[in-house]
Amino acid sequence: MAAEDSKDILKKRLPKKIREVPDCYFLPRRSWPSALAIYGAVCAASFGAGMLLEVWINKKIKEDSGIVWEMDK
Repeated sequence: MAAEDSKDILKKRLPKKIREVPDCYFLPRRSWPSALAIYGAVCAASFGAGMLLEVWINKKIKEDSGIVWEMDK
């Protein structure tokens, strides 16, 4: 009887859910949908910022190229 009681006590003390330790600690653990949404938004924002930068650079080149041609006259 004592052996059965000790087994019951051990079963009660064991945690029901064992914690899963991640392989890498430098990235936060997120669910797939939230990670996809966040990283997708970051990629889209960087893509949009690159497009705006390209438009700004082309605008500056057009503005400066007119001045260069006027100096050659």
